[in-house]
Amino acid sequence: MDNTEIKSSVWIDGNKETVWKAVTDEDKLSQWYAPGSPWDIPNLKVGEKIIFTLMPSAHNNLKEKLPMFLTIEKVSTYEEFSFYADTQQILISILLEEVANGTKVTMNMGGFDASLENLKALVEGKEITYK
Repeated sequence: MDNTEIKSSVWIDGNKETVWKAVTDEDKLSQWYAPGSPWDIPNLKVGEKIIFTLMPSAHNNLKEKLPMFLTIEKVSTYEEFSFYADTQQILISILLEEVANGTKVTMNMGGFDASLENLKALVEGKEITYK
């Protein structure tokens, strides 16, 4: 039996400080993670609440906006930002690691490739592909 976890990751030509800001700043998150869907992160501290509002787009079947309530699980500056989706009790973790003169970003589950490509484009100053 294969216990390998499916993860999504991308290498970004940027330092950990710049990438960290892009994964923890609500305005930057709204640009790369489901572009146009706003994040509200009043306090970047463990136990604090986040509201992410998924907006209808070509990539989902939503007819109206869907607010999601999240709780911050871990904030390890320049290393890890993780939070729970309160209703599903799913942990989403974003890990940063310096690799080959850049930063490798890994999410703890699969299915985030398009979002991570958007993050890469944002940090590298390129056009965001997946809108």
